[in-house]
Amino acid sequence: MKATEASLLQFLKKSPQFVIPIYQRTYSWHKSECEQLWNDIVRAGSDENARAHFVGTVVYVEQGLYHVSSQSPLLVIDGQQRLTTITLLLEALARQLGETEPVEGFSAAKIRSYYLVNPLESGDKTYKLLLTQSDRESLAALVQQRRYPAEGSLRIKQNFEFLLDRVRSLEGNYGALCKGISKLMIVDVSLSREQDNPQLIFESMNSTGRELAQSDLIRNFVLMGLEPKHQTELYEKYWRPMELDFGQDGQDGHFDSYMRHFLTVKTGEIPNVRSVYDSFKAYFRRPSVSAAGVDELLADVHSYAGFYCAMALKKEPNKQLSEAFSDLRELKVDTAYPLMLELYADYSIGLLSLTDFLEALRLIESYVFRRAICNIPTNSLNKTFANLGRSLQKDRYLDSLKECLLQFKGYRRFPDDDEFARELAVRDLYNFPRRSYWLRRLENDDHKERVFIDEYTIEHIMPQSENLPLAWQDELGPNWQRIHSTKLHSIGNLTLTGYNSEYSNKPFSEKRDMKGGFKESPLRLNKGLGIVERWDENAIDSRAERLATDAVRIWGRPNRNSIAPSHDRAQSATARDKFTLDAHEWLAVGKPMRGLFYALRKELLSLDPNVVEEVLKLYVAYKAETNFVDVTPQKNQLRLFINLPFSDLIDPRGLARDVSKIGHWGNGEVEVILASADDLPYVLGLVRQGLERQLGDDGELSI
Repeated sequence: MKATEASLLQFLKKSPQFVIPIYQRTYSWHKSECEQLWNDIVRAGSDENARAHFVGTVVYVEQGLYHVSSQSPLLVIDGQQRLTTITLLLEALARQLGETEPVEGFSAAKIRSYYLVNPLESGDKTYKLLLTQSDRESLAALVQQRRYPAEGSLRIKQNFEFLLDRVRSLEGNYGALCKGISKLMIVDVSLSREQDNPQLIFESMNSTGRELAQSDLIRNFVLMGLEPKHQTELYEKYWRPMELDFGQDGQDGHFDSYMRHFLTVKTGEIPNVRSVYDSFKAYFRRPSVSAAGVDELLADVHSYAGFYCAMALKKEPNKQLSEAFSDLRELKVDTAYPLMLELYADYSIGLLSLTDFLEALRLIESYVFRRAICNIPTNSLNKTFANLGRSLQKDRYLDSLKECLLQFKGYRRFPDDDEFARELAVRDLYNFPRRSYWLRRLENDDHKERVFIDEYTIEHIMPQSENLPLAWQDELGPNWQRIHSTKLHSIGNLTLTGYNSEYSNKPFSEKRDMKGGFKESPLRLNKGLGIVERWDENAIDSRAERLATDAVRIWGRPNRNSIAPSHDRAQSATARDKFTLDAHEWLAVGKPMRGLFYALRKELLSLDPNVVEEVLKLYVAYKAETNFVDVTPQKNQLRLFINLPFSDLIDPRGLARDVSKIGHWGNGEVEVILASADDLPYVLGLVRQGLERQLGDDGELSI
């Protein structure tokens, strides 16, 4: 590597061509970065004392170790965003200058001949800057003043128009702009293929303005080290189609999210949002993956990207699946994408039928919505869905999924019909996130003539007004204040209407009987309101009960009796049922550790309402999402295994031991011995760390 300071214009002038390799990301600067660069240039040009303005580094690869005096194209590793934006600015300036030359060297002809094109060349060699396939034709059309391509880069078009407007706003006073451009300086960094590792250098550098997306780093990692012909083949066959599917505006966010879900499916571990690239490298270096080769890896990434786009980006051709995906998107079930990707992959190869796939999607929807209504914390759902696919028996796919969901306890439970109906009837659903979702599903269930909820407004049958009219106070009775405060936003009092302004605070009988009132409403949600005589607490509760009954059917929960368990699972369940606390040798009456164990047990079960106990042959497990501590009773001590990486444990007294590489019963890397009640409070503090890590907010929320 060799680095020197250089004038940006001289750098452009001396080099015949800069080429952005196909593995580089597309042009991604937004208006804000362009505006910052514009302000810096004008400020530098207006300040007579400013001799230079540094705009960053340009890193490029050549066959040998030499600078731009060479006539070979330079492959840009870092700096394409600045080079592209400066090119757009120079083209905008050239269009306004015409034959004038406000500052020496700045005329339209000189700008184009020095910095934008090679006038004696043809084809791709014509251009000083040759972008990737996504952007190449767009920039070439601007530099050649041709019609902009219909499928051209939105970012290049928008930024060029912004810069052109800024140049025009100068109204012929171009001196400061030209001087500012002439003061731009860069660090010119040339690399040798024989002596430098471009990928490592690329990873260590950040573009000024926009941080590299995780998908950018992954693309470069996969393609950079390949021979040019192989690069082009894989890019055009796999990566370019993915870029087109994700779209220009969705590449960064959706592509990065997709890669995170893909890696979760493949590894069972959820990468940190900012460490997806590192997780991808670790996955690629697994012997089984690296042995298969980069071609097979990219083919796999490409296939799953198609599944993701179908689910998340409205590209599913099957109408029934498309509707199911639409409902899940509206419910914001991002955490379920790893499981859904696995289901889609198996559906694509015929392992899962269309009917079963649809039922599985509706099951996921019901599971998430019921939990939201019952106000169950959602921050463990990402782990639940990340590992659920690995628990499925795919020879009995749908039954296995139902079985897994029904066996969840505590924070992971699938609320039953009674809990769901009870909570639905009393929950504030007016201020519930995505309220249009549940209204639409209730209104359109099993209805071919779908109602578009956006065309209606939400109506409080009993009005929201704090100063409730006397007619409504009489309607509700002597307890009207309590009824109004507790039932106002409940499902029993909410409906849809196109006559919200006409209804206003009118008495119920007027809302019912007026033109367009409840008697005439074609909406299912208003069914039965036309025959209600009085809108009081009983009427609200009666309607809530009816709608809750509908909701129990729409967001169904499997019936355990309808699931045929596998032989192996039936045996293991039978075996587990034999174990009780009394069956443990060292917990019998009169044994030294019995009292300490039950004191510990009481504290563990009170840590959280959703903690459950499971008695196994050799230890007693305490679970929320999964085991957070396992207790093995012994003659003179209790041996605890905390499900927490030893390196994450805060243990000032040093009571714990790292057993990550030692065989033991139970789960986790942390062993703690409890032999005295005096140590119980401290040990509970260690155990609580395992519980908090398990239920901590380490992923996006679903509701």
